[in-house]
Amino acid sequence: MLKHRLRRKYTSTSEDADFSLTPMLDVVFILLIFFIVTASFVEKTGIEVALPLSKTASQQKDASVFIAIDEEGEIWIDKQRIDIRTLRVYLDKVRSENPQAAAMVVADEASRNATLLTVLDQIRLAGIAKIAIAADTKY
Repeated sequence: MLKHRLRRKYTSTSEDADFSLTPMLDVVFILLIFFIVTASFVEKTGIEVALPLSKTASQQKDASVFIAIDEEGEIWIDKQRIDIRTLRVYLDKVRSENPQAAAMVVADEASRNATLLTVLDQIRLAGIAKIAIAADTKY
């Protein structure tokens, strides 16, 4: 008899088990959309670069394309190595998709100036007027 009472006490009714997952799923989908949208704006060059130091550098946030130059003079865009001869074609495509495009050049402090100047020339020849060169302000 005691076992019978305990079973009744711990058994749930259909009213207790009725709950909706819809609000939780709505929150999960909103978070998923938020992370997808914010992740699409994160642009990385794909390599680690030792930035040169500057006391007068200012922060620029409106770059459409990030171009990295490593210490060996190799050029990187979107985690892929790119040849200097194909850089102009890539920049023309970026400019055709976004006429107000801006470029950020992230050059290693040990890279050669000739490579940096060649990249800057290709950016200007593609018609991109807004150009910034990354620097570190930490002294």
